[in-house]
Amino acid sequence: MLKVFLVEDESLVRESLRDNIPWQQYGFSFAGEAGDGEMALPQIRQIRPDVLITDIKMPFMDGLTLAHIVREELPEIKIIIISGYDDFEYARQAISEGVTQYLLKPITRSTMTKALTEIREKLESEQEQKDYMRKYRSEMQDYERAMLRNFFERVFEGHLSMQEIYDEAKKLSIDITAPCYNLMFFTVQEKKGVSDVAKARAAVNTCQEELLRYYLRFSEYVMFRWNVNTYGILIMCGNDIMDEKVEVCLNKLKEICSQYEEQIQWYGATGDKVERFSMLAECYNKLNHIFALRFLNPNINILTSSLVEDNDDEADNREEKIANVDPSQVDPDIIKQFLNHGQPEEVGEFADNFMSSLREALKSKLFRDYIILAARFAIIGFVESIGADKNRLFDMVGDIGDGANMPKNQQETKEYISGLLSKALEMREEENMSQGKKALKKALSFIDEHFSEESISLNTLANFLDVSPNYFSALFSNEMGKTFIEYVTEKRIEMAKKLLSEEKLHTAEVAARVGYKDSHYFGFVFKKTVGISPKEYRNR
Repeated sequence: MLKVFLVEDESLVRESLRDNIPWQQYGFSFAGEAGDGEMALPQIRQIRPDVLITDIKMPFMDGLTLAHIVREELPEIKIIIISGYDDFEYARQAISEGVTQYLLKPITRSTMTKALTEIREKLESEQEQKDYMRKYRSEMQDYERAMLRNFFERVFEGHLSMQEIYDEAKKLSIDITAPCYNLMFFTVQEKKGVSDVAKARAAVNTCQEELLRYYLRFSEYVMFRWNVNTYGILIMCGNDIMDEKVEVCLNKLKEICSQYEEQIQWYGATGDKVERFSMLAECYNKLNHIFALRFLNPNINILTSSLVEDNDDEADNREEKIANVDPSQVDPDIIKQFLNHGQPEEVGEFADNFMSSLREALKSKLFRDYIILAARFAIIGFVESIGADKNRLFDMVGDIGDGANMPKNQQETKEYISGLLSKALEMREEENMSQGKKALKKALSFIDEHFSEESISLNTLANFLDVSPNYFSALFSNEMGKTFIEYVTEKRIEMAKKLLSEEKLHTAEVAARVGYKDSHYFGFVFKKTVGISPKEYRNR
């Protein structure tokens, strides 16, 4: 129920209003009373009522002063002024303070209940609009995250001047002013070898949704999707509390993901804090290097810069003996995992980390040749597993043939393996694109047939295509240049415009015909999209 607070210095009037108005019948609860503004203010601050009823002329603090202070602190509160003075100046001041109703004494029960009814309807209408805006923004979140990804990609690549950065941030409604910045990446994917793929996929989606709900609650975190399974978070706060914020961020990631560890594989990494937004490119480069270590350290979920230092120190201290090489570091599965889940922009970092872990042993030609062949066979196996032609791989990179063209040193070895990886990922992307276009064609056909059904959703379509919702969301956005919900909304609004202009149907009927159960929400979306209400559009 809506809370009402009453301020009136005449006790008989105050008691009469308190006891004779059927508050609950009109959707209100009587939350408190006071004899003047000074006594009322601390109670109002504590109770935070929805409606304030106050007299104008009172000792210590009058009603207009009270209204001014309360409106400053509670801008959405509705105020009813009751006055024994039919004075234009009082009324003018009341209007300037945002007073909702100005009632003259004596106040009858019917006068007050009429005012309360109007205020309740106004509050309900405002709440409804807020709910619609919240729902609309929720539906548009995929679009906003796609726009953020594009923005941060250009920031990290150094393609924007500081003026352009601030202009773009303003368009995206994000405040990037802060004393200190850091970046975090996290990825959640199905665990390799799980028996129930559908269950694992559901676990990935649930886990991601929980993480999104948590991180989006805080203004110091700006979240964006980096690729299908990876999200980025820009952390902004004071230099003195950045380490604490990063720790909280990582601990929450661990807390949520640990609940689903039987079904998912997850990783998180942070960069080094910087004091300027323009230095985020440096932070990103360091983070990318750290994040690529997940392929070499599959059992470590939280990746930090100390892990890079430990790997480097270990390589520096290792004797020049092949016997000292950790077998896990030359497991071909590392390369297969990278080819399955890595991104083209991570090839350089992965190759650096992979070669660094074998630094001294690679001085041996025998061991170097072994690593080259192991990597070559792993990459060929991957290329064949996705249905691509391995000969294309060597047409692009060149083959080592009978061994005469084998790389002759560590640098050539790194370049050769990097080239194979890059081309294999390029072929993976081509294959994904081909499969994606087929899936998209089916999806567009499904949408054309079902967009006017209320039940259509991203999950419905993903299930129809037998892919994960996250994959389909990223695929649709990349290929169509707009999100799934944007596309469906456009289809619905276009059909609605036709029904309104040609068939002259009423708003409620149009809403039902184009997939909106709530006709009021349909009206909200229509006006947000077209600029005028459905009724105005029909009557043009």
